[in-house]
Amino acid sequence: MKQMKYLFMILMLSLIANCSSAQSTSGGEVIKLNKADFLVKVFNYEKQNEEWVYEGKKPCVIDFYADWCGPCKMIAPIMKELASTYKDEVIFYQIDVDVERELAVIFGASSIPMILFIPVKGTPQAAVGALPKATMEEQIKLMLGKKS
Repeated sequence: MKQMKYLFMILMLSLIANCSSAQSTSGGEVIKLNKADFLVKVFNYEKQNEEWVYEGKKPCVIDFYADWCGPCKMIAPIMKELASTYKDEVIFYQIDVDVERELAVIFGASSIPMILFIPVKGTPQAAVGALPKATMEEQIKLMLGKKS
């Protein structure tokens, strides 16, 4: 009976440890953004509506997508792979244009997928369509100031 209690305690502790580590956000993920998070992490257009002021400390890539969009589904694994490759240098976000319509309108994301490459300093660059991985990686390197 004591062994059962011991086994149960060990099982519960490992379960708690696994749950808490799964909740932490490590690099290498594509993070879904809503408007509130966008205003804090990327650009507060309600406060700074005339001049672009990036709120982040690292460059970011934003994928404007929709669940029903075939080309969006095609680039999703590429975005995940790039997020893993550049996890220490670039933050990768996703914005669902059906949920966050205001953000889609503000950034002109009428054709999707639309990828926004945002350097820490400078002007964001947008690309529309299912870009190949090499093209996205080239743009990320430019954003980071690295030569291809």
